[in-house]
Amino acid sequence: MNEYVIKGGSVYTEDNVFSPGFVHIVNEKIMAAGPILECPVVDQIMFVSHKSMILPGAVDIHIHGAAGADAMDAKEDSLHQMASFLPSEGTTTFLATTMTQEKTAIERALDCFSRFEQKTGEAEIAGIHLEGPFISPKHPGAQPRDAIIEPDIDLFEKWHALSGGNIRLVTLAPEEKKGTELASHLAHLNITASAGHTDATFDQLIEAAEAGVTHVTHLYNGMRGMHHREPGTAGGALIHDELFVEMIVDGIHIHPQMVKLAFNQKTANRTILITDSMRAKGLPDGEYELGGQAVSVTNGKAVLRDGTLAGSTLSMQQAIQNMQAFTGCTVQDIVKMTARNPAKQARLYDRKGSITPGKDADLVIYDKEFRVQKTICRGVIAFEQEAEK
Repeated sequence: MNEYVIKGGSVYTEDNVFSPGFVHIVNEKIMAAGPILECPVVDQIMFVSHKSMILPGAVDIHIHGAAGADAMDAKEDSLHQMASFLPSEGTTTFLATTMTQEKTAIERALDCFSRFEQKTGEAEIAGIHLEGPFISPKHPGAQPRDAIIEPDIDLFEKWHALSGGNIRLVTLAPEEKKGTELASHLAHLNITASAGHTDATFDQLIEAAEAGVTHVTHLYNGMRGMHHREPGTAGGALIHDELFVEMIVDGIHIHPQMVKLAFNQKTANRTILITDSMRAKGLPDGEYELGGQAVSVTNGKAVLRDGTLAGSTLSMQQAIQNMQAFTGCTVQDIVKMTARNPAKQARLYDRKGSITPGKDADLVIYDKEFRVQKTICRGVIAFEQEAEK
């Protein structure tokens, strides 16, 4: 039996902050958390600095690749490569995200996911985010336009079965033919329907929300923008209180003041930090590939040959640091935006997203600048920052 306590630092649980506090872990699960005076006596103790912060591990529900690997490689080695790299940035759970490509390429990726076997000490691939191909050709972004198809419930059912029932989130354009029907079907299956790469008007987005859309993919990017006479998709996402919004907070995809505007409107209760990263994350600037397209990365900015943004090279650690700098949000806000909200939207909150007894022991120990010191995935140390010499 693997039993130990993490002792010291500030522990951010679902409802409280214990400073100093403890977390009691047995095998893969959290047994207890609370003030240090209530810490149980066990043989193994992990002492941390009183300046440290202990948070639930980040849940990245929109990530294509990292460390040279991509979800669309349809290779188990690529998935392991991502899963072993992500704890270094504080991510303990993620949804492997596909993109718009030919049906056979998507099917190869989904089949690969269905056969994937998790290894100890990796971030957990808890499911799939199907981004496209049911999107608008008016807002393809870096998604290949010639592979876009109309929403298709029968095709989705085929793909969901092929994935082993692992699709947890679908990005679609609800204004396209049968878009709202697919959103409603997804809601019935308890799968999150997200409006993204969409030209939906304000009225169309509200109609989609009534049909089952609860989520908006990378707010501002790949969608009809705001206008004072037509709020568009972006305006509707901000105005409709029930919609969750993702943001890529790298300072490139969204101007810092627009991040602040969205945060002020949606608050931490409806905001989710994602990376939307591609395979170049964690690697030097250079030439890479995304969905069969050449991508050039310069100073961390990834673009297609025509200058279109092609995902990001953003780490979750950087996203958190930027979010604090842009908005002045609290640590409790960060917990909501990186763990609680994405876990709920991915239907994982019964075992992920908070430091709660009975949930998976997915934890990140940060210093006061939100630099990752240690990452624990299901009770096992998956990343440890080397001590400065």
